[in-house]
Amino acid sequence: MMHLLAILQFVPVDNYIYLSAILFTIGVFGVMFRRNSIILFMCIELMLNAVNLLLVAFSTYYGDGRGQVFVFFIMAVAAAEVAVGLAIITMIYRNVKSIDINVMSNLKN
Repeated sequence: MMHLLAILQFVPVDNYIYLSAILFTIGVFGVMFRRNSIILFMCIELMLNAVNLLLVAFSTYYGDGRGQVFVFFIMAVAAAEVAVGLAIITMIYRNVKSIDINVMSNLKN
């Protein structure tokens, strides 16, 4: 059985760049055009994972482990962001009975 890093080295780094760009673009369009706050968080996570994919690909390509260390910290920050964000959304849903971004913008008044 081949080691994962050996398999990653057979695939050109250009393929990882293209896949990461596609994932990041989907995330950006989701953030811009969706109004559901849960979908918004999912799109932000998709963008973070696109960056993680690039960091791991370049880390493997150059044989340096620093990119993988950054991925670990990004995943820790993303987990904390999701925990806090979902708690805020839960409290807003209890008060407003909606998770629509347009309804939440009315809370400023």
